[in-house]
Amino acid sequence: MKIYDIKLFQELDKTFKDEINQYAKLVEFQKGESLFLKDELMHYFYIIISGKVKTYQLNLQNSKEQTIYILRAGDMFDTIVLLDDKPHDVMYETLDITEVMQLPIKKMREWIMTNRILNQKFFPYLASQMRQVEELATDLSLYDTYHRLIKLLLQNLNPQNREKHNLIQDLSHNEIANLIGTVRHVVEKHLHRFKDEGLVETSRKHIEIKDIEQLVKNFDS
Repeated sequence: MKIYDIKLFQELDKTFKDEINQYAKLVEFQKGESLFLKDELMHYFYIIISGKVKTYQLNLQNSKEQTIYILRAGDMFDTIVLLDDKPHDVMYETLDITEVMQLPIKKMREWIMTNRILNQKFFPYLASQMRQVEELATDLSLYDTYHRLIKLLLQNLNPQNREKHNLIQDLSHNEIANLIGTVRHVVEKHLHRFKDEGLVETSRKHIEIKDIEQLVKNFDS
């Protein structure tokens, strides 16, 4: 497969791109698949070409779920395994039909260490993932579900927020709830309130913001 259109590799010279192509494999997953139930992530590194992959934790005793990331085109995983070469206790599920590039994880480590351009692109991406987890932990600690949902709605509109921009469109209310650490009926209760107040319009898997200024005021209140 050709890797030239993947943002991570765009500035690499052709010789290095050709080397990556020798090891790259295109893998497709169907919507709703639970991924990597064995030890694939100890051997392979993945870059999303299209589709969405949810990374989450699940409490098997009470079935409570917390989404950590929703990964989209250009996102990479598993960066933690790549760095420390240890199993990572998270779960993965496809939210759409998803295509990924599969690369041997040992070669990926080697390339990041030896190629300056790749190194300079990878570590800022890793930092953005760390900031996202830090923000999630802070939001769960400091804000209630009402304010967490407002924040997510506002971030969804912000093109400067790479991780959240247009994230919730086509997501079910259950998946939105998993993003903010609550359950579906709580999200639906808040959305009904926002709709009654003229702040949003909702249809199947779509939320349209009607009054951004008032949403901001509600978040600050």
